Amino acid sequence: MTLDQITILSILAATIVLFIWGSWRHDVVALASLLACVFVGLIPPSHAFDGFGHPAVVTVACVLILSRGLQSTGAMDAFAQRMIPKSGSTTLAIGAITAVGALMSSFMNNVGAMALLMPVASGLAEKHHLPPGKVLMPLSFGTILGGMTTLIGTPPNLIVSSFRASAGAGSYGMFDFTPVGLGVAIVGILFVCLIGWRLVPERTQAGAATFDTGTYLTEALVPEKSPVAGKTLWEIARMLEDEDAQVVGVVRDDGRVSPARPRHRVRVGDILVIEAEPESLAAAISHLGLKLEGEPAEAEEPDGPGEESKALAEGRPGTAKRDRGRRDESGGAGDGAGHQDGGGAKGESDGDDGDKLAGGESRKEGKKEREKERDKERGEDLRLRELVVMPDSDLVGRTIQFLRLPAHYEINLLALSRQGRRSVRRLRSTPLLAGDALLMMGTDDNLNTFASEKGCVPLAQRDIAIPNKEKAAIALVTMALAVAGAAFGLLPAAISFATCVLAYMALKVVSLRNVYESIDGSVIVLLGALIAVAGVMESSGAADLVSRWMLSAIAGGDPVIALVTLLVVTMTLSDFMNNAATAAVMCSIALSASAQLGVNPDSFLMAVAIGASCAFLTPVGHQNNTLILGPGGFHFGDYWRLGLPLEIMVVAVSVPLLLWVWPL
Repeated sequence: MTLDQITILSILAATIVLFIWGSWRHDVVALASLLACVFVGLIPPSHAFDGFGHPAVVTVACVLILSRGLQSTGAMDAFAQRMIPKSGSTTLAIGAITAVGALMSSFMNNVGAMALLMPVASGLAEKHHLPPGKVLMPLSFGTILGGMTTLIGTPPNLIVSSFRASAGAGSYGMFDFTPVGLGVAIVGILFVCLIGWRLVPERTQAGAATFDTGTYLTEALVPEKSPVAGKTLWEIARMLEDEDAQVVGVVRDDGRVSPARPRHRVRVGDILVIEAEPESLAAAISHLGLKLEGEPAEAEEPDGPGEESKALAEGRPGTAKRDRGRRDESGGAGDGAGHQDGGGAKGESDGDDGDKLAGGESRKEGKKEREKERDKERGEDLRLRELVVMPDSDLVGRTIQFLRLPAHYEINLLALSRQGRRSVRRLRSTPLLAGDALLMMGTDDNLNTFASEKGCVPLAQRDIAIPNKEKAAIALVTMALAVAGAAFGLLPAAISFATCVLAYMALKVVSLRNVYESIDGSVIVLLGALIAVAGVMESSGAADLVSRWMLSAIAGGDPVIALVTLLVVTMTLSDFMNNAATAAVMCSIALSASAQLGVNPDSFLMAVAIGASCAFLTPVGHQNNTLILGPGGFHFGDYWRLGLPLEIMVVAVSVPLLLWVWPL
C-alpha cells in the first residue's frame, strides 16, 4: 500500500464518518474532503475545482431549474390531481398517490414531487381516517423508487453515467436505467400499497380527522386582568380539562423555562408554555385570557386582556402592536405641542395651540378610525396554516427571533411541533430543523410568500392552481423536447437540458430570480467536490485495493456474489449518508471490481445506481424521508419497519434483472 493510497483512504474514511455523524452539512464535509486532498498534494491546486464544470453537475443544476418551472406553472399539480382517484378503497388511494409520485419523480426533482403531493396526501389521510404517516411514508418511498427509472430522475444516476463516460464507454442514455429501475419500482410500489403501508407505525394522538403533527408548543403571556393571574398551575390544569391542553413550563424575568409544578402560582407578566393539539390551541388560549407571545415588542396589550387570543380563536389579527405604534407616534407629537411656552403672549399662544391641538386630535381620531377599519378588513383575511420545513430550507438552523417574521413578512409563528415530541424551550430561541411543523398566522399572500422564499411546504389540502395555462403548456412541451433530445442522442444530456433552461428563461416560464433560487447550492458543491475526490481514488489505485479486498474476502472471486455485495454495501451507506456522495464513492470501486473480474462494468455500475437510490431505513438517508419526519410524528427507528422488507425486496428483484438486462 503506497502513501497516496493510505492518505486518500484515510480522508475518505473520515469523510464517511462525518457524513454519518451528521453534525456538519454534507456540502461542508465534501468541500473539506476536497481541500484536504489539495493540501496533501493528491490534487493539484489548478485542477481542484474541475469537478464543478462536470456535465453531471450542470445537468443536476438544470433539472432543479426545470422542476421549479413545472411546479410554479402548476403543470404537475394539475397532472397529480387528475391522476389520483376521488373515490375507492384505501389500498387504491395509497397505490395511486405512490404511483403518481414515482412517475413525477422520474422527470423532476423527487423532493419537488414530494412537496407537491404532500397536501394531497393529507387529504387522503383525512378522507380514509388514517394517520398521516400511513400515506406519507409510502409516498416518500414511491418518489425515491421513481427516481431510479431515468437518467435525470436522481443525481446518483447522473453520477454513475459520468463515471461510465470517464471509463471510455460513453454516457448512459435517458432510458438506459428504465428496464431495471422500472421493474424494481413496480414491485416496490405494489408491495407498499398492498402490504407495506400497514407496517407503518401509527403516531397520531388525536385521531386522523386532521393532518396531525403531534402536539404543538406555544408561548402565551399572562396580561393584567387575566383570569389565571394569581392562580396555581393545578387550578389552571382544572380549567383546561375540557381543552385537551396543558401547561408544561413557565418563563419569568430571567428568560429560563421552569418546569410546571402544581403549586406554582402564576403572576402577571409570566409566559406560559402550553402544549396542545392544533385544533384546541386557540380555545385554550382564549379560555385562559392569555396573549400570544410572538415577539418581545408585543408585551403590552392596549386593547385589553385576551384580545389577541380572541383574535386567534375568531380568525382575526391582534391589533395591539399596530395600535401601540400609532399611539406612541401621536403621543410624541402631543408632547411636543404641549411644551411650547410663549412668555408675554402666553394666553394667545395657548389659545392657538388649543385650536391646533383640537384640530389635530380630530384629524387623528378620523385617521385612527380609518386605520381600524382597514385593520378589520385585513383581519378577516387572516389564516392559520401548518407548514413543514424542507431539508434545503433557509430556516434550518435559524431561530424565529433572528428571522423577525412580523417585520419582514407580517406573519407570526404561533407554535412548533417536532416529531410529535415535547421540547420545553423558548419558542423564539429554538433553532429550526428540517421536518419541523410550524403553526403560522397571517394572510394567504404573506404565508405563501414566506413558504416560497424560505422553503416550506403546506400541510393542508390546497386548491389546484395553474397561474398561467399557457406557461404550463410551454413548460411541459419544452421539457418533453429536452427529454427527447437526450433520449435519442441528438444532444448530450447537459446541453439538452441547458437549452431547455434557456427556453424557460426566454419565455419567462421561470423568472430570472427564481432560476438561481431553484438551484440547491449544497448539492452542486457536494457533486463538484466529490467527483474530484473520487477521481483520486481511481488514479491512486485505492479503488483497486478496496475492490481486491472485497472480491477476495467476501465474494471469493464469484462475480454474482460480488455484485450482490456491492449492491448491499451501497444501499447500506446510502441509508446513512447522502445518496449522491455514496454513488461518487462506490463507482470507482465498481469499475475496479468489474475490471479485475473481467466482467461487464455496466452490471456493477447499475448496481451502484440502484443501491444509492434505495435509502429506506432512516430519515437521514434521503431528503424526502427527512421531510415527513415531523408531519408523520415519526421517530428515527420507525422507518425500518417498512424500509427493511422493502430493501430486501429490492435486492431480490434487482439482482436477476441486472443479470438479465446487463449480463456479466
